[in-house]
Amino acid sequence: MNPPTRIIDASLNRAGEGLRVVEDFARFVLDDRFLTRELKSLRHDLADAAAAGISSADRHAARDTLRDVGANVTSEQEQRRRDTWDVCAASLKRAEQALRSVEEYGKLVDADFAGRAEAIRYRLYTLEKALDVTHTSRERLDGVRLCVLVDGRDSLAAFERLVSALVEAGVGMIQLRDKRLDDRQLIGRARRMRELTRGSSTLAIVNDRADVAVAVNADGVHLGQEDLSVKDARDVVGTRMLVGVSTHNIEQARTAVLDGANYLGAGPTFPSQTKSFEALAGLDYLREVVAEIRLPTFAIGGIESTNLPDVLATGVTRVAVGAAATGEGEPGVAARALLGMLEHPTARHGESQATDAVSPSLTPDP
Repeated sequence: MNPPTRIIDASLNRAGEGLRVVEDFARFVLDDRFLTRELKSLRHDLADAAAAGISSADRHAARDTLRDVGANVTSEQEQRRRDTWDVCAASLKRAEQALRSVEEYGKLVDADFAGRAEAIRYRLYTLEKALDVTHTSRERLDGVRLCVLVDGRDSLAAFERLVSALVEAGVGMIQLRDKRLDDRQLIGRARRMRELTRGSSTLAIVNDRADVAVAVNADGVHLGQEDLSVKDARDVVGTRMLVGVSTHNIEQARTAVLDGANYLGAGPTFPSQTKSFEALAGLDYLREVVAEIRLPTFAIGGIESTNLPDVLATGVTRVAVGAAATGEGEPGVAARALLGMLEHPTARHGESQATDAVSPSLTPDP
């Protein structure tokens, strides 16, 4: 009997089984087409690497399940799982550990095969992060449907009135974005926003400036495509602060998911009163995101009460607005109206429909 071949066979089986369990989580729990596709690709790449590195005949000849001393060795912990994520997390570790075993013992058989196993293991680490962040971000942002973008206003008093009105209206997220203020003024406004939102259900987000977000202990920072990367922002804000990313096409959205963003801004959807854009992503881009990605996503760009039904019809259930709330004489009233439309739309094309649209295409495969 060939011990290395027997070990590789067992480890390939464990890795494949673990990947299938993880893929089922992405597919049936998250309903995430993108992560499901990435995991399926990984699983098939492993099968291709195994076929090229060691023949199935050799694997089967070396297999001896009946006399495997570890076949019936189990621990009490293996029999307990708290929820579907616990099942997924355990299977991720099972697959990663099995891939490491394949890699190390594969060096005795074929160096190229071992190298491919190593590359697959590192890809799995990235997908593990994306799965965990998607799962936890959905929980952290559950119920957050409206983000209002605010500037610093002409005075601190005016800024306080605006933020207070939005908090009282029940806005889930307020993002401070103002290019006119110097650093001290920006920190002053951000700190006051943090004070006014503390103890409420409203999240305080700072646009672009990770350093300011840390200085005022904000809930998060929002990044554009020309700003810090998610990795660089994480180096500044740490692991627990929310990091959002504006995206303008599906490739940017996929990249943000793999980078570990907590939520996406998707757009611009319509022309905006507060920001100019070279091109519009439009409603079609929102439909693309809904079809693929389950990371919390806010439609952005020119959204107001008159076009909000068109946004909701794409399947997106979260929006970020500026002038639609802050440009009104009574921003609290405007925000409540938008929240009412988001929470109780006349014809909801929300997350349940988006799920139905994804599942049929994810047909069973070997």
